[in-house]
Amino acid sequence: MKLFQNEPKFYKSVFALALPIALQSLISIGVNMLDTIMVGSLGENALSATSLANSFISIYHIFCMGLGMGASVLVSRYWGMKKAADGHEEEAGRALKQTVCLMLRITVGLAALFAIATLAMPSLLMKMYTSDEEIIRLGDIYFRWSVITYFFLGTSLVSTIVLRSVGQVRLPLYVSIGAFFVNLGANYAFIFGKFGAPRMEVAGAALGTLIARLFEAAMILGYLFFKDKNIQFRLRDLFMKTGSLLGEYIRISIPVLVSDAILAIGNNSVAMVIGHLGAAFVAANAITSVTQQLSTVVIQGVSQAGAIVTGQTLGLGDKKKTMQQGWMFLGLGFALGALSAIFIMAVSKPIISTYNVSEETVNIAGQLMAAISLIIIFRATNSIMTKGVLRGGGDTKMLMLADNVFLWVLSIPLGCLAGFVFHWPAFWIYVALKADDIVKTFWCVIRLRSEKWIKKISTGNNSVK
Repeated sequence: MKLFQNEPKFYKSVFALALPIALQSLISIGVNMLDTIMVGSLGENALSATSLANSFISIYHIFCMGLGMGASVLVSRYWGMKKAADGHEEEAGRALKQTVCLMLRITVGLAALFAIATLAMPSLLMKMYTSDEEIIRLGDIYFRWSVITYFFLGTSLVSTIVLRSVGQVRLPLYVSIGAFFVNLGANYAFIFGKFGAPRMEVAGAALGTLIARLFEAAMILGYLFFKDKNIQFRLRDLFMKTGSLLGEYIRISIPVLVSDAILAIGNNSVAMVIGHLGAAFVAANAITSVTQQLSTVVIQGVSQAGAIVTGQTLGLGDKKKTMQQGWMFLGLGFALGALSAIFIMAVSKPIISTYNVSEETVNIAGQLMAAISLIIIFRATNSIMTKGVLRGGGDTKMLMLADNVFLWVLSIPLGCLAGFVFHWPAFWIYVALKADDIVKTFWCVIRLRSEKWIKKISTGNNSVK
């Protein structure tokens, strides 16, 4: 039960996975931050429109994260089995390919559904978040230029996650660096009409993102289909038979998708609450969300590393070592949460001052920064547990239940009461909306101690721990 142990090999292996993932997330956040600053120079309505439109697009992003992380639970375990060299290498290798095949098929299907919805009813989607006609008009424009983006975003994201699960973390980082410069150049050209390009403003921001996502998909899928030697998935494998693994994929991976999907809808309900608190609150939240993302990049990296390390260790058959590592991951969560809180408090004022917004927005943003610095301690701990260790152990059904009960039964009702009934200050509204992070942290400790989160996973024929 020691949270911190003298295990340099463990910490080295965790951060060897986590830091490239964190750097990739940092680059993505940098792109989003530049987008926000560029679009913010067009005014608060443009900033609010793109922020709210991306709240809907983020539902698909979270779906894909769920698909990718659900597949990652299986891929990590099968990769550990393959490395164990205990006679199951061939069936583990086939299960690896089947997992990736199922994941890509579902991703493309979801992309088509979101593309149709975005194309058919962009104004209706915007009205879920705001009643301001000008913001709806600008969001409509942004949506129409984002329809094709879903396909490139989804396939590159899920493929990146499974590649990380077999140890390939550098390539996605290099691709993200390239995409950063592609996105920066395209946004600058099309938002402001530079280098001979038309001045497209909000539409230019969407087009710049589309070009960057196309670049990412070409690089990541090109590597997966033609170069990767670990999973060894090729284009022809998209048509392989997957029936023997379908049951196990549904049992382990789909609960992650369902959990993250319902969670995404819940988080968008939070965005809807914020959207109806006024343009100043929306703009303030857009400013602080970038800072929040900056403060959690290492946490997200460690969370994904937690799932990978846990899955591979269990694939090797070492339950005792898995429990030991689980407690050390819990300690990392506490430590990283505290460091993130200090970071947010240190950078909040300088970051807020870079935006050309009203005094009311500045005041609300300051309150939100203070609230985030408190909540981040709890979020860091439970994220590394729920998105990392417990998920890597295969405890996906219980996590599906816990994540969504805490959000829908606790956070959303409290947030609505705080914002619309009691009219509390921004600080307390945000704390109420994120109360699930606090409660979930204590639940994670109880679940970890129970050892019930360690599940058996099958390749379709033989069950293994």
